[in-house]
Amino acid sequence: MAAEINVTSLIDVAFTLLVIFIITAPVLQGGIELELPEAQVRAITAQDDPFIVSVDQDGRIFIGDETEVSREEFASALPQLMDASGARDIYVRGDRRATHGEVMWVKGIAQVAARDRGGRLFDVAEFETRE
Repeated sequence: MAAEINVTSLIDVAFTLLVIFIITAPVLQGGIELELPEAQVRAITAQDDPFIVSVDQDGRIFIGDETEVSREEFASALPQLMDASGARDIYVRGDRRATHGEVMWVKGIAQVAARDRGGRLFDVAEFETRE
């Protein structure tokens, strides 16, 4: 006597879950939406996990991918976060619609923090293709 198992419903559920994951995967990607200025740049290769600071179009400051900080918090937290992560270099991403003064203020604080740790400050821009 052979036992038979009907797996049709199991396969239906598996394919349904697969479709749901395929549709929702792009939505789950985190990060900050910035419109970076175009420039001729090279890929980031200095570190596997670069220390990135972003300024969006409204002048809000983000450390890492999603941690928003105020101006006061940024000035005091940046050196501490760099020490905790062991990072030396800082990559600054400024939205092209952000005020120049806000981006320059962030770059000034970041440059001092990087220099004090023997690192450097880098600007991040969108890669410009020439055809």
